[in-house]
Amino acid sequence: MNKDARIFVAGHRGLVGSAIVRRLGELGHANPITATREQLDLRDQAAVNYWFRANRPEYVYLVAGTVGGILANSTRPAEFIYDNLMIHATVVHAAHLYGVRKLLYLGSSCIYPRLAHQPIEEGELLSGQLEPTNEPYAIAKIAGIKLCQAYRTQYGSNFISAMPTNLYGPGDNFDLTSSHVLPALMRKFHDAKAQGDRSVVVWGSGTPRREFLHVDDLADACVFLMERYEGDTHINVGTGVDLTIRELATMVGEVVYPEATITFDTSRPDGTPRKLLDVSRLHGLGWRHRYELREGIAQTYDWFLRHQSEARMATVVPAASEA
Repeated sequence: MNKDARIFVAGHRGLVGSAIVRRLGELGHANPITATREQLDLRDQAAVNYWFRANRPEYVYLVAGTVGGILANSTRPAEFIYDNLMIHATVVHAAHLYGVRKLLYLGSSCIYPRLAHQPIEEGELLSGQLEPTNEPYAIAKIAGIKLCQAYRTQYGSNFISAMPTNLYGPGDNFDLTSSHVLPALMRKFHDAKAQGDRSVVVWGSGTPRREFLHVDDLADACVFLMERYEGDTHINVGTGVDLTIRELATMVGEVVYPEATITFDTSRPDGTPRKLLDVSRLHGLGWRHRYELREGIAQTYDWFLRHQSEARMATVVPAASEA
């Protein structure tokens, strides 16, 4: 992409979108095209068509969506499937109608079966039952992949898909009613420290294994793939390294509040037993992550401390939700 290319980041205020805007700026793309929710309802096909016709983006990063952890997924399933299905459909269709040169659609590793072979290769898609706690969201994300493939098949559209593992980093959601496991743990340890509470309760048994990717690494991978990947199948984005939730909680505690003790509420759901992506295809293209997890946690907590007033935080404090 040349420096003057018209680039639309759909979802620029979110965790991933804001990181992509930062990365594009570092590479000299100082003013990507953006639209707030107030300016454009991405669920409205007519509005999206009008916006594309008026703004004529050449490249699109489709990273907008409704996201959350187990608690949010289990209590708002209709929102998760409707919002995401509509956003994917309207943007992809408008990109086709108005001649977008290339679109990158960002999905989620929850597209894979609950008991997928580990590490999870891209071919595991649709090979088994999904995790029940986030099935509506996963179905919407799978539909996004198939949508891009269908437009490639029927119209020759250069639409690609990438599937990241669990994300964290500056700008994350620390609202305990909707956040994922890592920011939720960070918030819980922080609140316990502030309140002088020496015990932190974590949902589940602590045995599930998860992989975590810093959002700035994902942003770098997205730009890399936009420039270098042309495949018609989705591609995994991750570190290729996982750990247990117990190990993660211990690591977060060591950064935020080393004096705290951790207890596990085993009456709460664990989610998928293990979720580790096979990232060999991405490594084969020449991309690897830069942030190691402990370094990334420390950097994210530093951001949290400096931006508490703007971080998304709930006043109600339930147990930490899982990824």
